[in-house]
Amino acid sequence: MRRFDGDTLLVATHNAGKLEEIAALMEPLGISVTSARSHGLPEPEETGTTFVENARIKAHAAAGATGLPALADDSGIEIDALGGAPGVYTADWAETPEGRDFALAMTRTWEAIQASGAEPPFPARFRATLVLAWPDGHDEVFEGRAEGQIVWPMRGDQGHGYDPIFQPEGFDITFGEMDRWEKNRRSHRADAFGKLVAALGR
Repeated sequence: MRRFDGDTLLVATHNAGKLEEIAALMEPLGISVTSARSHGLPEPEETGTTFVENARIKAHAAAGATGLPALADDSGIEIDALGGAPGVYTADWAETPEGRDFALAMTRTWEAIQASGAEPPFPARFRATLVLAWPDGHDEVFEGRAEGQIVWPMRGDQGHGYDPIFQPEGFDITFGEMDRWEKNRRSHRADAFGKLVAALGR
């Protein structure tokens, strides 16, 4: 594992919610974060078919453009009743001509589960893949997950994305109902970050 010795990390995202979540996870390490948006970087086209491929695209694009180590994450929800969909296309299910609409995406997801004929419970997991890339092309990969199930109707207004329909294992509330700091400790991203932190030795 190549050591990251800096105190500021470029996070290759334009998603404010994701940046806030990563910032909270990195704060105890004494690492502040800055975003791709603040550097005026465009969002690269995510042409990968796996989480790690898409995370690598974003991390290396940001590192190459700025000359700074860059961290990117690609994450999504996998639902057993849908054969693992939406998976890497999680955000795509929310796309509309006016931008991303996750209420629409969650409704679409629930309708697809109902059409599948599957019986409850509906096992699912959030997955996150982190890639820390350096300008010289080196990278390190860390993967995390949060197991749970899909529930309906949507519950809670915390978090973002599909959180209101995901009930994590061991809880009777959704990520959308959970205090954000509690969720940040238990999320798929927190799992991946725990592995990153352990590898960094900080």
